Amino acid sequence: MISWRMAAAVAALGFLNFQGTTCRSPGQSEGGAAPSQTTKVVTLEGVDTSELTTREKHEWSSYVSELLAPCASQPVSLEQCVREKRSCTACVPAARYLMDQVRRGKARSQIEAGFRERFAPDRVSNIPILGSPAKGPANAPVVIVEWADFECPACQAAVSVLEELLRKHPDSVRLVFKNYPLSIHPNSEIAARAAVAADKQGAFWRMHPLLFEHGAPLDRAALEKIARSAGLDMRRFIKDLESEEVADLVTRDRKQGDAAHLTGTPTLYINGRKFYSSADFMEDLEDWVLLEIELKTGVRPAVAADSGRTDKPAVPKPEP
Repeated sequence: MISWRMAAAVAALGFLNFQGTTCRSPGQSEGGAAPSQTTKVVTLEGVDTSELTTREKHEWSSYVSELLAPCASQPVSLEQCVREKRSCTACVPAARYLMDQVRRGKARSQIEAGFRERFAPDRVSNIPILGSPAKGPANAPVVIVEWADFECPACQAAVSVLEELLRKHPDSVRLVFKNYPLSIHPNSEIAARAAVAADKQGAFWRMHPLLFEHGAPLDRAALEKIARSAGLDMRRFIKDLESEEVADLVTRDRKQGDAAHLTGTPTLYINGRKFYSSADFMEDLEDWVLLEIELKTGVRPAVAADSGRTDKPAVPKPEP
């Protein structure tokens, strides 16, 4: 459960800043000013801009006129891609993505950085997931890889957010967990080993919430108590906890995180793209997943009725 102190510690999983104004692909960016009110207002089939203000329509129009289609085979603007019904099926979702960002009041640098992270081909990383604990359909169109530290308060807060996402999209989302123990937490390494030891008994997802609910300090005594409450074979658990094999599996996860240039925990990669958020973690994550489902399946998911609630779980700033 997220404490009131943790909820009060809310901060953003910040965007990287990129700027640009000329016609360019998702992989290009140059500095420039905000769009001019003289930009022609664009209308595109499949994109309802009726809720935008006049200023927002001009702003959105500048983006779809300047930014190139996400498909390398179609070196045209998003506007042209949609109008001419080009073969790049990501063009309409990309145009709607830009509209949503404008409606949410994002700055130009944020919008263009977000567009790059969501659509540039060079932003996709190959994240190995074989052998890591996972839940959700094996054929899910959306695979979320999370690196976390069991003594990290931000990771603890993220648990409820990710569980809510899995609940809302049970057929579309698969969650893969990887350990990334941070040196600032004295027991994070042995806690990670305890989770791997539990996984060797097929009990990772029983151990996982118990570790986070207990919180720091996760010393040896606490870990053994948690393992007993999870119903583990204690002799086997202790043997695995102290084994080189389990230590190597934790090291494997950490090295994969280093290769993915992790700067803190929790860090999420969604279908190989690093997830970035503004202050509203839950809304950004939901939007990202809905867009990814559409890109992978060609079907635009219905927005859940409770997606606009104001009591969304908050996630503190990741720990470095």
